[in-house]
Amino acid sequence: MSEEIKEEIENLSFEKKIEKAKELLEKLSSPQITLSDSLTVYKEGIKELEEAQKLLDEAKLIFTTKEKDTNEPF
Repeated sequence: MSEEIKEEIENLSFEKKIEKAKELLEKLSSPQITLSDSLTVYKEGIKELEEAQKLLDEAKLIFTTKEKDTNEPF
């Protein structure tokens, strides 16, 4: 699998995780949600955001590594 395709898949996963976090935030905003349900939704939202942040950090590391490789003298 090419690097470009891998990055596209990671970006898709990142986008899905952010979208899921937004959906969970909407659920938390509902006045009908119970305290127990809100804690469950909150924990799931935090998990999605942490995973999205991990993907972002990995992408940053890949970018930084590639940038350093291209800037090295021959």
